[in-house]
Amino acid sequence: MLTGDLRNKIDLIWNDFWTGGLSNPLQVIEQLTTLMFIKGLDEEQTREERKANTLGTPARRIFPSGKDKAGEPYENLRWSKFKHFEPRDMFRVVDEHVFPFIRELNGDGTAYAKHMRDARLQIPGPALLAKVVDKLDALEMGDRDTRGDVYEYMLAKIASAGQNGQFRTPRHIIATMVELVRPTPDDTLCDPACGTCGFLVAAGEYLRQNHRELFRSERRKAHFNETLFNGFDFDPTMLRIGAMNMALHGVESANIAYRDSLAQDHAEDAGRYTLVLANPPFAGSLDYETTAKELLRTVKTKKTELLFLALFLRLLKVGGRAAVIVPDGVLFGSSKAHKDIRKLLVEENKLEAVIKLPSGVFRPYAGVSTAILVFTRTGVGGTDAVWFYDVRADGWSLDDKRQPLLADEKLGPTPKAELDEADAAKNDLPDLVMRWEERDGAERERPRTAQSFCVPKADIAAAGYDLSLNRYREIEHEEVLHESPAAILADLRRIEAEISEGMTRLEEMLG
Repeated sequence: MLTGDLRNKIDLIWNDFWTGGLSNPLQVIEQLTTLMFIKGLDEEQTREERKANTLGTPARRIFPSGKDKAGEPYENLRWSKFKHFEPRDMFRVVDEHVFPFIRELNGDGTAYAKHMRDARLQIPGPALLAKVVDKLDALEMGDRDTRGDVYEYMLAKIASAGQNGQFRTPRHIIATMVELVRPTPDDTLCDPACGTCGFLVAAGEYLRQNHRELFRSERRKAHFNETLFNGFDFDPTMLRIGAMNMALHGVESANIAYRDSLAQDHAEDAGRYTLVLANPPFAGSLDYETTAKELLRTVKTKKTELLFLALFLRLLKVGGRAAVIVPDGVLFGSSKAHKDIRKLLVEENKLEAVIKLPSGVFRPYAGVSTAILVFTRTGVGGTDAVWFYDVRADGWSLDDKRQPLLADEKLGPTPKAELDEADAAKNDLPDLVMRWEERDGAERERPRTAQSFCVPKADIAAAGYDLSLNRYREIEHEEVLHESPAAILADLRRIEAEISEGMTRLEEMLG
């Protein structure tokens, strides 16, 4: 958890960018990311020099001896050197020498270094660069947890900036999905629309907290650092940001690669992964000519949300699990493609859960209703019943402000403090995780008037593989009598969601 002082320092740096003329939040975080990387290179070189002095061996050189092609001493390219330069000289060295140096640094071996070939200094002038370097230098980010928290805080600023927020799924929703699938040290995880790598980071943190023994095995440790985490995106900026996010969370060699996941052949990746976590872009449409042919053979459609489901099934090994976010239209769309992909999940694989999320989860930048699908690829069926859960409150206000409704220690799927009845009404996520564990036991006996319940596969097949929770929910009219304000508010939100679902169904029918 970041201290208030550290947050204030980050806010001051961010404000310097805005007042200095760089107002695009993605550009701001990209420039901060690159400067942090440059600072990290110097710190790594310093550690290598100290190690060499202690052992009496030659130091590994990140910055070579001598001068670069333009005649600048490599020593001047180090953060610890140029931070003392006069602003004009600092700007010249960073722009004309440091950035060209890191663009050619692919030999460094980290995923982040591989994505530096397009990096450019976009800070408009020497004065702003000097301010930012000075304030970044004063940030104490010594341990992995603090570095990761600093970066998460900066990523949160993307979400609060408006139109670019779709790149980041709320952290507590990601944490919930990770709790549902429980990654293991032997998993191979993929997010084919990774953005800032929030799902990969959360899975890594889960493994650190719950499987500390993995770092005592050289094989598992190498797997954790080199092959466990795989993320793809087609935006170079997001790749740089995502790779830096992984590095700052202690995974320096994650496979973060450029790929248009829906347009490329996946023959080499088919059946490679044991776990998929993703919130892919949806509500888009692709041309058939640009879409991977093997995906079209699974589901003939132009809709990205359906193509991504086909992709997830193709990427997973038999027995591989997935927890992914989809728009509500996937659950009840009436087109042949919608029905085909749902039938594929239910009849040929094991669909385990449909978790309805509140429509305000992605506000202020999107009000779309969504759900989490949890399934296992089997290829031979396995669905006997599907577990449904209606998340009515996630611990945050569901308006455009998205303010926390509880103290930090009571938020998220695994709160550090116990929730009383009033708290629990504001945060369903702990109840969701608890009831998920009982989906094959006590949950089978819950009535369909409850917040969670199971529906047999036969009922789902009879309903044309409709997966919307409201299709199977039963309402006890007596419940509305003498309800508390919190319960009434929950009912109003449910009605709002049902109206939204109805509008989406109508749009589907009209075209």
